[in-house]
Amino acid sequence: MYAFIEGQICEKSNGTLVLLAAGVGWQLSCSNNTLQAAPAVGEKMRCYTVLSVREDAMELFGFATKEEKQMFLSLTSVSGVGSKMALALLGAMPLRELNLAILMGDVAALSRAPGIGKKTAQRISLELKEKVTQADVSASTASAAAPAAALPADHMMEAVEALTALGYSSAEASNALMRVRDQSDKPEELVRLALRAMAGM
Repeated sequence: MYAFIEGQICEKSNGTLVLLAAGVGWQLSCSNNTLQAAPAVGEKMRCYTVLSVREDAMELFGFATKEEKQMFLSLTSVSGVGSKMALALLGAMPLRELNLAILMGDVAALSRAPGIGKKTAQRISLELKEKVTQADVSASTASAAAPAAALPADHMMEAVEALTALGYSSAEASNALMRVRDQSDKPEELVRLALRAMAGM
């Protein structure tokens, strides 16, 4: 119903932004990542929005980027994952890392979000793995300079991209790489090891 709302930030609080637009104060429920990306009170911001209508309530959710909004919609499409749980996941790690955790089936990383148990994390990865692509991971990179700790993840994504270019699905590629990721931190070596693993060598 609302694609986005653009206005002046009136309030920033835990989990909530209030934007003044067209004389209306719009209260938006947001992830920690969106709150951190929001400018100071008094400045303008565009929030991409999702309106949730239930029998007992209407709630408006706001996101700093289209990519975060899309991830919210994807997460809430998973059985047992509600709006609060989706926001908790979005706020637990950068969007790029969340996409990567889903793609790689990293249950431990997903389970670090408040309220996300192992079974729920497994279900999220299983249902969304095929929807996450290299483009999603690249598009959700918030900064041009990645910290050194993110380099192994970057290498893993290069390996996934190489395997999908060879005709494997993202699920096949990620499953194979999960089996060999501790054996090397070089993309080309990971690809070689994954190919051997899939060939049963």
